[in-house]
Amino acid sequence: MILTGPEITAAAHDGRLRITPFAADQVNPNSYNVRLGPTWITYTSTVLDPHRPNPTNATSIGSDGHILQPGELYLGHTLEEVGSDTFVPLLFGRSSVGRLGLFVEITAPIGDIGFHGQWTLMLTPIRPLRVYEGMKIGQIMFFVSTGAIDLYRGKYQAAAGPQPSAYWRDLARLRAVAS
Repeated sequence: MILTGPEITAAAHDGRLRITPFAADQVNPNSYNVRLGPTWITYTSTVLDPHRPNPTNATSIGSDGHILQPGELYLGHTLEEVGSDTFVPLLFGRSSVGRLGLFVEITAPIGDIGFHGQWTLMLTPIRPLRVYEGMKIGQIMFFVSTGAIDLYRGKYQAAAGPQPSAYWRDLARLRAVAS
């Protein structure tokens, strides 16, 4: 089951989910609009390697916005901190943004129960596109879970700002267990 807009509002007020800051005008019939945060990062290496940390460059979006270029992966973030110990959140790009040729969060839309923080957004434009801090970039839906809940305790917990891939940490953990 998916939460309706009124239930999202009720759950945000009674603590079953957290959206900070919460704005009633961002509630949709069955989702909540999230806005683009002020910072994004890009990778600086021409070849990315999941076995080690990859260097990044951070950029702030100015008041005139910033033009995203095709062929580049931008890691942005939600302005809002979103999470729940009860519901499964899924984040998708807004259709209005998709109609401008911006892919948002295509490969990893599902959040884990127990994650709380700003969501990293994988942004890929198909043509040059100016984006602005605070623009409504995506929408999060919340689904009811069934069964026992094992809360998220992963490497991205309490994320603030865009987070580069930490895949290499999984490999390091596996090597430590194998030793």
